[in-house]
Amino acid sequence: MTFNIGNQSAGNINNVARDQHITGGQHGVLVTPEAAGQAVIDLRAGLRTTPLDEQTAADAEAEVTQIETAIREPQPDRPRVARSLERLTRLLLAAGSLATAGSSLLQPLHTLAGWLGTLGAPILHLLPLLA
Repeated sequence: MTFNIGNQSAGNINNVARDQHITGGQHGVLVTPEAAGQAVIDLRAGLRTTPLDEQTAADAEAEVTQIETAIREPQPDRPRVARSLERLTRLLLAAGSLATAGSSLLQPLHTLAGWLGTLGAPILHLLPLLA
């Protein structure tokens, strides 16, 4: 079977050739560009209150700056944001910061990963037990 789909926009889209069975419902998250921008502000604030060594703090700030720059472009560079967000998440995981930071870091990371859509899935997989 062939699907010829021009353009779709929705929280959940399922294009299936045969039967589809969904258990537990489907949930989509729509994150506006404004919410993504606020998440960057919240993430930076969360980093300021998180105890990090000097190098980790500098590396984390550099990644947040990359994310902020890419989001503010007229056409936001989502792949660039995804790369920086994943590097930041892994950096914070390695430092043990996500286990102790609570929502001050986790909520903005979840919001930004949600804004990325499918590009954010690898980041969300790093966070499931910590949320």
